[in-house]
Amino acid sequence: MTTPVTIIGAGLGGLVLARVLHLHGIPSTVYEAEPSPAARTQGGMLDIHDYNGQPALETAGLTAEFRALVLQGRESYRVTDRDGTILFDKQDEHTGGSPEVQRGELRRILLDSLPAGTVRWGHRVSGARPLGAGRHEVTFAGGATTETSLLVGADGAWSKVRPLLSPAQPVYSGASAVETFLFDGDNRHPATAKAVGGGSLFVFDRTTSGKLFLAHRESDGNLHAYLWLSRPLDWFTAPGMTERITREVEGWAPELTALITASDTEPVHRPHFGLPADHHWDRLPGVTLLGDAAHLQPPNGEGANLAMLDGAELGTAIAAHPGDAEAALADYERAMFTRSAGIAPDGVEMNRILLGDNAAENLIGIFTGN
Repeated sequence: MTTPVTIIGAGLGGLVLARVLHLHGIPSTVYEAEPSPAARTQGGMLDIHDYNGQPALETAGLTAEFRALVLQGRESYRVTDRDGTILFDKQDEHTGGSPEVQRGELRRILLDSLPAGTVRWGHRVSGARPLGAGRHEVTFAGGATTETSLLVGADGAWSKVRPLLSPAQPVYSGASAVETFLFDGDNRHPATAKAVGGGSLFVFDRTTSGKLFLAHRESDGNLHAYLWLSRPLDWFTAPGMTERITREVEGWAPELTALITASDTEPVHRPHFGLPADHHWDRLPGVTLLGDAAHLQPPNGEGANLAMLDGAELGTAIAAHPGDAEAALADYERAMFTRSAGIAPDGVEMNRILLGDNAAENLIGIFTGN
């Protein structure tokens, strides 16, 4: 019998891993800090790429369920100036390779695909330590412990498993986002809903760099926005952040500023951190990482997709090497290190484009292929 796998973190990557293992008859247990699946909203829209996220879901046997979640028309892209002048407008022609889904719905179909009891909710990890011979002990808040011979850290940016393998810690990228929502935008904020359009809206202040307003149309007419700013971390954490971000959009078109000033939620600070682009570690028996725990980067549209592909490939490798976890982990890590190091520079470049000089024109050039 293949040794059961212990997965820390019930994000998309950890759940894809558990699902692929289940399809191969390999038991796993997923420990998650949140008390229940409904403990918090699971973020907004995700574009699931045909070169990593979609193959991962195919490996997990969930392509049909994924397709049922796709929100039609969301591969529309609009770029405007701060006064609302439309600089570029591309409608969804249903030919793109990155259909949009709600993160929470994608997580739901993964959870529904697992045997009852696979995910143990309310288990916040406080640390992990080696026991020798490839075994590890995981300690939870409150003092409970579990032992395992195959431990996978799928626990995100501030992973409690990563210190077993690497001393690396995430470093602030120099930029953050402030997240807001307008609910039922079509009825309650029709001018703003019209400005956002059918998919994604990118707003640039062409009088300065280091500022981007990004909004998405989600399900039920909800409008989900992020104001990205190149600012020191303490600019966001000092008292009065709401007033400061409001001043950042003074003079903009009112249908755009409403995404900040009329938000139905308190603005939430989302700092952007990253690990070294070539982050890797020497093979250590019985433990590995996936997703942001392994290769965190500032937002670039790849994070969730890479996490799911990591989960799918790790599950496949474990199934391909029954009784030889070390061969499985070595195969998985070799491919994952190469993949993540190759993609990391693209993310850095995308953030430079979005927050650097001539950002609007550079983004339009990407959309048009020029």
